[in-house]
Amino acid sequence: MIEVALILAAVTLVVGIGAALGLRLLPTLRLQVTGLALLAVVLPLVAVLASGWVMFHMHDDAKILAVSSAAALSAVVGALLLGRWIVGPLERLRNVSGVVADGDLAARAAEQGPHELIELAVAFNKMADSIERLFEARRQLVAGASHDLRTPLSSLQAMLEALEDGLAQPDEYLPAIRDQVRILSNLVDDLFELTRIDAGTLTLELHEIPLDTLVESCVRGFEADARAKRIRLETRWQERLPTVRCAPEKVERVLHNLLANALRHTPADGAVAVVVSAQSSAVTVAIEDSGAGLTGEVAQRMFERFWRADPSRTADGSGLGLAIAQGLVEAQGGRIWAENHPSGGARVAFTLPVARTQSLAEAGID
Repeated sequence: MIEVALILAAVTLVVGIGAALGLRLLPTLRLQVTGLALLAVVLPLVAVLASGWVMFHMHDDAKILAVSSAAALSAVVGALLLGRWIVGPLERLRNVSGVVADGDLAARAAEQGPHELIELAVAFNKMADSIERLFEARRQLVAGASHDLRTPLSSLQAMLEALEDGLAQPDEYLPAIRDQVRILSNLVDDLFELTRIDAGTLTLELHEIPLDTLVESCVRGFEADARAKRIRLETRWQERLPTVRCAPEKVERVLHNLLANALRHTPADGAVAVVVSAQSSAVTVAIEDSGAGLTGEVAQRMFERFWRADPSRTADGSGLGLAIAQGLVEAQGGRIWAENHPSGGARVAFTLPVARTQSLAEAGID
């Protein structure tokens, strides 16, 4: 009769291991753990019933003990196997996180296993992607800032050495020194503004104001520059524009950067226009020029930091103006984009949200 007991024990053990293997195929950890709990209850119950049957027919305590031991052993083996399959992906994820922490930002977790572990791996990989992008942005920022700082500093050093050696008089270099200091000061201000935008610490004092007067004031500041370059500068807007909710000094900064960029890329005898139009929930300000327009690469990359369509032109600003404009517009709840104008030239536009009081008044709500 011992053979019958061994057969029962072997069958119980095989059933337990097979059930554990089957539980591994379930899509989620919740189902796997639930199945393991049911296995831990059902298998010993079946073993007890089998033991009772053996005891009733064979009257042998050794056989009862063998069947019960096999049932318990199979449940333990199944639990260990399933636990190993659950812990394995977690250990691999831990190892990948250690690799990322050691500086290999390209390491990614394998997106496989139960549903919860796949979601965890996907979230980890998204986090790793964000960290890699942030480190790359920081690297580019440091490289770009170092490059743009080097040019004025080299000029200042050369002029100071000439003055020390008596090769020039102070009056000859004072205007040039003043210009280089202004360039350095503007670059530092731009970097500080960009840092605040990235850190989310930019302070905005929002006001509800009419946009036409602000645009007209800003355009007036560029009239002399446009006249010197023989560029026609004009503004156009609808008769009735809604008030907008914005930070006026930041909008002026955006307009200044966009107008300076448009005048820089518009040839003599060309034209630059600031066109203001209203939609239901936003006001759009577009700066249109009669220049050469935008190529595919320029349209995609012109808002990147330190990027210039012509890398040799380093004296035309820091390469941060459009990136700062984008950050300031988005911080005020708007968006900014660039495109080619249907009649030729480039068109850079941004939106600002209509003031809430204005929206309620248009909707007839008191």
